[in-house]
Amino acid sequence: MDDDDADYMQGSDDEDYGFDYSDGDEANESGSADVENMYYTAKSKKEDNPEEALREFRAILDQEEDKGDWGFKALKQSTKLLFLVLHRPADALKTYTQLLTYTKSAVTRNYSEKTINGILDYVGGGKSGPVEVDVLEKFYQVTKDALEEAKNERLSVKTNLKLAKLWLDRKEYGRLSKLIRDLHDVTGSGTDNEDQSQKGTQLLEIYALEIQMHNEMRNFKKLKEIYNASNSVRSAIPHPRIMGVIKECGGKMWMGERQWNRASEDFFESFRNYDEAGSPQRIQVLKYLVLANMLTGSEVNPFDSQETKPYKNDPQIKAMTDLVDAYQRREVHSAEKILRNNRSTIMDDTFIRSYIGELLRSLRTSYLIDLIKPYTRLELSFLAKQLNVEIVEVEELLIGLILEGKVEGQIDQVGMKLELDRQQSLEKKRYSALEKWTEALESVHSAVVAKTSTGGRADPTIGLPPEGYVGFRDGPF
Repeated sequence: MDDDDADYMQGSDDEDYGFDYSDGDEANESGSADVENMYYTAKSKKEDNPEEALREFRAILDQEEDKGDWGFKALKQSTKLLFLVLHRPADALKTYTQLLTYTKSAVTRNYSEKTINGILDYVGGGKSGPVEVDVLEKFYQVTKDALEEAKNERLSVKTNLKLAKLWLDRKEYGRLSKLIRDLHDVTGSGTDNEDQSQKGTQLLEIYALEIQMHNEMRNFKKLKEIYNASNSVRSAIPHPRIMGVIKECGGKMWMGERQWNRASEDFFESFRNYDEAGSPQRIQVLKYLVLANMLTGSEVNPFDSQETKPYKNDPQIKAMTDLVDAYQRREVHSAEKILRNNRSTIMDDTFIRSYIGELLRSLRTSYLIDLIKPYTRLELSFLAKQLNVEIVEVEELLIGLILEGKVEGQIDQVGMKLELDRQQSLEKKRYSALEKWTEALESVHSAVVAKTSTGGRADPTIGLPPEGYVGFRDGPF
């Protein structure tokens, strides 16, 4: 018994669609013993003699007088053989189209949906090699036609979402945009609470596809609109993988705006959702979280949290944990060595690579501030040698630090030296302290003068009755 047969015999965990079958009815649906034996005999020949197996599966259809579950399973096996083994997608489409006619009455709705989803997964999954776009469209089109005829809107939406994901993976953005518009039109309807919850969940799935498309197309304005719209959806119970996708794209959006803290928050939420869903993407997002955390300048180790700690020693993450340690110790040379030695796990990711320059600049800046502290004058060539960079880059770093007020000094561009104003910096601190002291004394003096001039009251009108008030001389009673 293969996996598909096991699913059928064991039932489904999906929701029930109103089909009530007793145990006796299910047993009766097994068909005659002859047809059952024909099915398993044909299935045993799938690997060694697929053509013979195909002929015997066809014989089952001829044997059955009415459409039944064994004929349905024979068509399913024939479709798989033709598509995955014999690589005849046109013939597979014919058997699949015939199989769809069995979904109306021959098998339970849950089982037919599982079968349809499974076939569409391997048709679009590239398991049999590259598939022509027109072949894919035909498979999905016959599916949508059958579902519309059966008025199965739920599975129709799921099929369109599956097709949209396929177009996204293939970067067919024109087809994807049109399909997303159609999905929005369908999802826009619905009134009762149960329907609203389902629509909200579907809407988040659409947003997840749309936000990925705009992220890949680098349409950041539209990406932010979709991100904000997804945050406003309330009546929904989405799969954690969907929220992982949305929050991952949100984190990348904030990184583009240099809002490192917000990016770190979204990447953490994305990692948590991917981890809950068991998605392998959690490892990549964890790397993004570590990157964003370092760019915030935070001294908190991102692997100190309960959620991330189990991954600290993961082979794919180890390089990032070492990078965090080097960053927090401001060991710029160690960080550069880690990046050189771990190109496959860090630098091969285009998103991470686009921010490594920013990270190294931050690390070199911190290292430079510590390096120049004991000196009053240094040659730029010395600093360049210490940082292992060109003199021009050192000069740019120093100019930035001087403009930001983090370094008191000036650059002698003739002698290519940095001259630090230690005395001037000390005088500035003294004058600043004296100025604060003077302001405090003036504040105390003003308060004393005000109190003296009012006879001990800050406001002479406080405690007096309003004008025109007539009261009792000795009190109100």
